[in-house]
Amino acid sequence: MEVKLWNDKREREMYDSFADLYAIIKTTEKLEKAYVRDLVPSSDYESECLKLIAQFKTLSSSLRDAVPSIERFAEAYRMDCPAALNRLLISCVPATVEHRSFSSASTAASAAAVAECVQHFITAMDSLKLNMVAVDQVHPLLVDLSSSLAKLGTGILPSDFEGKAKMREWIARLAKMGAADELTEQQARQLLFDLESSYSAFMAALPNGGS
Repeated sequence: MEVKLWNDKREREMYDSFADLYAIIKTTEKLEKAYVRDLVPSSDYESECLKLIAQFKTLSSSLRDAVPSIERFAEAYRMDCPAALNRLLISCVPATVEHRSFSSASTAASAAAVAECVQHFITAMDSLKLNMVAVDQVHPLLVDLSSSLAKLGTGILPSDFEGKAKMREWIARLAKMGAADELTEQQARQLLFDLESSYSAFMAALPNGGS
Protein backbone atom coordinates (compact mmCIF):
# COMPACT_ATOMS: atom_id res chain seq x y z
CA MET A 1 0.00 0.00 0.00
CA GLU A 2 1.42 3.36 -1.06
CA VAL A 3 1.49 6.06 1.62
CA LYS A 4 1.52 9.67 0.39
CA LEU A 5 3.24 12.32 2.46
CA TRP A 6 1.45 15.12 0.62
CA ASN A 7 -1.98 15.90 -0.75
CA ASP A 8 -1.10 18.47 -3.39
CA LYS A 9 1.81 20.07 -5.23
CA ARG A 10 2.29 22.75 -2.57
CA GLU A 11 2.70 20.17 0.18
CA ARG A 12 5.09 18.17 -2.00
CA GLU A 13 7.26 21.25 -2.56
CA MET A 14 7.25 21.91 1.19
CA TYR A 15 8.51 18.39 1.94
CA ASP A 16 11.12 18.76 -0.81
CA SER A 17 12.28 21.94 0.92
CA PHE A 18 12.39 20.10 4.25
CA ALA A 19 14.66 17.51 2.63
CA ASP A 20 16.90 20.28 1.24
CA LEU A 21 17.11 21.94 4.66
CA TYR A 22 17.97 18.61 6.28
CA ALA A 23 20.70 18.02 3.68
CA ILE A 24 22.22 21.49 4.16
CA ILE A 25 22.46 21.04 7.94
CA LYS A 26 23.93 17.53 7.63
CA THR A 27 26.43 18.63 4.97
CA THR A 28 27.52 21.59 7.08
CA GLU A 29 28.09 19.30 10.06
CA LYS A 30 30.27 16.99 7.97
CA LEU A 31 32.18 19.95 6.52
CA GLU A 32 32.85 21.39 9.99
CA LYS A 33 34.17 18.05 11.24
CA ALA A 34 36.34 17.62 8.15
CA TYR A 35 37.83 21.10 8.66
CA VAL A 36 38.56 20.48 12.34
CA ARG A 37 40.29 17.21 11.44
CA ASP A 38 42.32 18.98 8.72
CA LEU A 39 40.80 16.77 6.03
CA VAL A 40 39.90 19.67 3.72
CA PRO A 41 42.03 22.66 2.59
CA SER A 42 41.07 25.96 4.21
CA SER A 43 40.29 27.56 0.84
CA ASP A 44 37.93 24.74 -0.16
CA TYR A 45 36.32 24.76 3.27
CA GLU A 46 35.70 28.50 3.15
CA SER A 47 34.12 28.55 -0.32
CA GLU A 48 31.88 25.56 0.42
CA CYS A 49 30.90 26.92 3.83
CA LEU A 50 29.96 30.31 2.36
CA LYS A 51 27.80 28.53 -0.19
CA LEU A 52 26.02 26.46 2.46
CA ILE A 53 25.42 29.50 4.67
CA ALA A 54 23.90 31.43 1.77
CA GLN A 55 21.73 28.47 0.74
CA PHE A 56 20.61 28.04 4.33
CA LYS A 57 19.62 31.70 4.63
CA THR A 58 17.61 31.57 1.40
CA LEU A 59 15.83 28.33 2.26
CA SER A 60 15.14 29.09 5.92
CA SER A 61 13.70 32.45 4.91
CA SER A 62 11.29 30.81 2.45
CA LEU A 63 10.30 28.25 5.12
CA ARG A 64 9.83 30.80 7.89
CA ASP A 65 6.13 29.97 8.36
CA ALA A 66 6.52 26.19 8.12
CA VAL A 67 9.75 26.05 10.16
CA PRO A 68 9.72 28.89 12.72
CA SER A 69 12.54 27.27 14.72
CA ILE A 70 15.51 25.54 13.10
CA GLU A 71 16.50 24.09 16.48
CA ARG A 72 13.09 22.40 16.82
CA PHE A 73 13.33 21.16 13.23
CA ALA A 74 16.68 19.55 14.04
CA GLU A 75 15.26 18.06 17.23
CA ALA A 76 12.16 16.73 15.49
CA TYR A 77 14.27 14.93 12.88
CA ARG A 78 16.78 13.75 15.51
CA MET A 79 19.68 15.64 13.98
CA ASP A 80 22.75 15.70 16.18
CA CYS A 81 24.49 18.57 14.42
CA PRO A 82 25.77 21.08 17.01
CA ALA A 83 28.63 22.35 14.84
CA ALA A 84 26.30 23.01 11.89
CA LEU A 85 23.72 24.84 14.01
CA ASN A 86 26.46 27.00 15.50
CA ARG A 87 27.87 27.82 12.05
CA LEU A 88 24.49 28.46 10.39
CA LEU A 89 22.58 30.18 13.21
CA ILE A 90 25.14 31.83 15.48
CA SER A 91 28.41 32.48 13.65
CA CYS A 92 27.00 32.85 10.11
CA VAL A 93 30.54 33.01 8.67
CA PRO A 94 33.11 30.26 7.99
CA ALA A 95 35.55 29.39 10.77
CA THR A 96 38.41 30.63 8.57
CA VAL A 97 36.84 34.10 8.54
CA GLU A 98 35.79 33.98 12.18
CA HIS A 99 39.20 33.05 13.55
CA ARG A 100 41.53 34.53 10.97
CA SER A 101 44.41 36.62 12.29
CA PHE A 102 44.30 39.86 10.32
CA SER A 103 47.31 42.13 10.01
CA SER A 104 45.16 45.26 10.01
CA ALA A 105 41.62 46.49 10.44
CA SER A 106 41.42 47.27 6.72
CA THR A 107 42.32 43.66 5.87
CA ALA A 108 39.62 42.42 8.21
CA ALA A 109 37.07 44.74 6.64
CA SER A 110 38.05 43.56 3.15
CA ALA A 111 37.67 39.89 4.11
CA ALA A 112 34.23 40.57 5.58
CA ALA A 113 33.20 42.48 2.44
CA VAL A 114 34.29 39.59 0.20
CA ALA A 115 32.33 37.11 2.32
CA GLU A 116 29.29 39.39 2.12
CA CYS A 117 29.53 39.56 -1.69
CA VAL A 118 29.77 35.77 -1.97
CA GLN A 119 26.67 35.35 0.16
CA HIS A 120 24.70 37.90 -1.87
CA PHE A 121 25.74 36.23 -5.14
CA ILE A 122 24.65 32.78 -3.95
CA THR A 123 21.42 34.06 -2.38
CA ALA A 124 20.42 35.76 -5.64
CA MET A 125 21.26 32.69 -7.75
CA ASP A 126 19.47 30.29 -5.42
CA SER A 127 16.39 32.54 -5.28
CA LEU A 128 16.07 32.43 -9.07
CA LYS A 129 16.49 28.64 -9.02
CA LEU A 130 13.61 28.54 -6.49
CA ASN A 131 11.53 30.48 -9.04
CA MET A 132 11.43 33.67 -6.96
CA VAL A 133 11.10 35.91 -10.01
CA ALA A 134 8.78 38.74 -8.90
CA VAL A 135 10.36 42.18 -9.15
CA ASP A 136 9.86 42.87 -5.43
CA GLN A 137 11.76 39.63 -4.71
CA VAL A 138 14.62 40.03 -7.18
CA HIS A 139 15.26 43.78 -6.99
CA PRO A 140 16.31 43.92 -3.28
CA LEU A 141 18.71 41.00 -3.80
CA LEU A 142 20.46 42.73 -6.68
CA VAL A 143 20.61 46.03 -4.79
CA ASP A 144 22.26 44.25 -1.83
CA LEU A 145 24.72 42.56 -4.17
CA SER A 146 25.53 45.77 -6.01
CA SER A 147 26.07 47.62 -2.71
CA SER A 148 28.41 44.88 -1.48
CA LEU A 149 30.44 44.98 -4.69
CA ALA A 150 30.72 48.74 -4.37
CA LYS A 151 32.32 48.35 -0.93
CA LEU A 152 35.29 46.49 -2.40
CA GLY A 153 38.20 48.71 -3.31
CA THR A 154 40.19 48.49 -6.53
CA GLY A 155 42.83 46.60 -4.58
CA ILE A 156 40.48 43.60 -4.59
CA LEU A 157 38.41 44.05 -7.76
CA PRO A 158 39.48 45.84 -10.94
CA SER A 159 37.72 49.15 -11.51
CA ASP A 160 36.20 47.84 -14.73
CA PHE A 161 34.84 44.62 -13.18
CA GLU A 162 31.99 43.68 -15.54
CA GLY A 163 29.80 42.23 -12.80
CA LYS A 164 29.21 45.69 -11.34
CA ALA A 165 27.94 47.04 -14.65
CA LYS A 166 25.70 44.02 -15.24
CA MET A 167 24.06 44.38 -11.82
CA ARG A 168 23.46 48.11 -12.38
CA GLU A 169 21.85 47.35 -15.74
CA TRP A 170 19.50 44.77 -14.21
CA ILE A 171 18.59 47.08 -11.32
CA ALA A 172 17.73 49.86 -13.76
CA ARG A 173 15.66 47.45 -15.86
CA LEU A 174 13.71 46.17 -12.85
CA ALA A 175 13.12 49.71 -11.57
CA LYS A 176 11.00 50.37 -14.68
CA MET A 177 8.72 47.40 -13.88
CA GLY A 178 5.94 47.09 -11.32
CA ALA A 179 6.59 45.42 -7.98
CA ALA A 180 4.20 42.56 -8.75
CA ASP A 181 5.57 42.01 -12.27
CA GLU A 182 7.55 38.82 -12.83
CA LEU A 183 10.56 38.11 -14.99
CA THR A 184 9.80 36.00 -18.03
CA GLU A 185 11.46 32.60 -18.26
CA GLN A 186 13.95 34.06 -20.76
CA GLN A 187 14.73 37.05 -18.52
CA ALA A 188 15.20 34.85 -15.46
CA ARG A 189 17.49 32.55 -17.40
CA GLN A 190 19.57 35.48 -18.66
CA LEU A 191 19.81 37.02 -15.18
CA LEU A 192 20.93 33.69 -13.72
CA PHE A 193 23.55 33.38 -16.45
CA ASP A 194 24.80 36.92 -15.75
CA LEU A 195 24.96 36.19 -12.02
CA GLU A 196 26.83 32.91 -12.50
CA SER A 197 29.33 34.39 -14.95
CA SER A 198 29.85 37.43 -12.71
CA TYR A 199 30.34 35.18 -9.68
CA SER A 200 32.95 33.10 -11.51
CA ALA A 201 34.76 36.27 -12.61
CA PHE A 202 34.52 37.64 -9.06
CA MET A 203 36.11 34.54 -7.53
CA ALA A 204 38.83 34.50 -10.20
CA ALA A 205 39.61 38.18 -9.57
CA LEU A 206 40.23 37.71 -5.85
CA PRO A 207 43.82 37.50 -4.63
CA ASN A 208 45.10 33.92 -5.05
CA GLY A 209 42.09 33.14 -7.26
CA GLY A 210 39.57 33.37 -4.43
CA SER A 211 41.50 31.01 -2.14
